[in-house]
Amino acid sequence: QVQLVESGGGLVQPGGSLRLSCVASTIIDSFDAMGWYRQGPGKQRDLVATITRDGSTHYPDSVKGRFTISKDNAKSTVYLQMNSLKPEDTAVYLCYVLELGIPYWGQGTHVTVSS
Repeated sequence: QVQLVESGGGLVQPGGSLRLSCVASTIIDSFDAMGWYRQGPGKQRDLVATITRDGSTHYPDSVKGRFTISKDNAKSTVYLQMNSLKPEDTAVYLCYVLELGIPYWGQGTHVTVSS
């Protein structure tokens, strides 16, 4: 069982930046993919960013050009750099990993974008 712990959320003004981190309890080199979802108030859970084992990344249009996902295998950590934040980015951000087709989730970290 993989355990994930997110950090880095908080309150930020529109146009600001945050960097989220997700530390896994095991080595991440062999994971099929890692990434982030978010769930805003009263909304469904949406994919924010994915990075595969070989380092390929994917973003939905809503965050493309503003968010960047990266990983550090040595630290078993995946990051989400979020720039030019908008109020509509307000959500709980959840880290996930996909291992042998099985998803594992973190508890989430809150991001609030407000002036």
